[in-house]
Amino acid sequence: MNFLEERILKDGVIKEGNVLKVDSFLNHQMDVALLEEIGKEFHRRFANLKITKVLTIEASGIAIAYAVARCFGVPMLFAKKAKSINLDGDMYTAEVESFTHRNKNQIIVSKKFLSSDDRILIVDDFLANGCALQGLISITEAAGAEVAGIGIAIEKGFQYGGRSIRNLGYRVESLAIVDSMDAATKTIVFRSQAE
Repeated sequence: MNFLEERILKDGVIKEGNVLKVDSFLNHQMDVALLEEIGKEFHRRFANLKITKVLTIEASGIAIAYAVARCFGVPMLFAKKAKSINLDGDMYTAEVESFTHRNKNQIIVSKKFLSSDDRILIVDDFLANGCALQGLISITEAAGAEVAGIGIAIEKGFQYGGRSIRNLGYRVESLAIVDSMDAATKTIVFRSQAE
């Protein structure tokens, strides 16, 4: 069992509807020491890929992506979910559906921050149905950049997102893959992974 799986068992809360709350340490209140460990682990797994940027989606992915980008010594870029007055110029856009919020968002990345020279590591906190990842992949490829890899903190292995993204040929590394969880018994089963 790795450090993230241990923390999920200790502080994660399983709710009805296949919801895993990790807001006490990962995506509302954040344990910065844990984030540093996550950054180091993704750096270890993807170190040989010559990453030029780390890309995520606001808001929950930002802290994780920051920790990863810091370890790589590269910029971190996040897709915004709303256009604001300080966004100008040409944009890459994609529509994504949120499993958590049960809504659709148009995500936006300024064209000036992505180029065909970039080798992108996409990072996010959760992978359920894969819609956010598909949007980030679409934006990366529209820029002519390469998706070098995808790093996920927690994957819901019982949902189709991880399988569908891997079937498209992308390398997806998840630190914790939940194969099943039960709100009534408060149990969670992680997929065994090679270290």
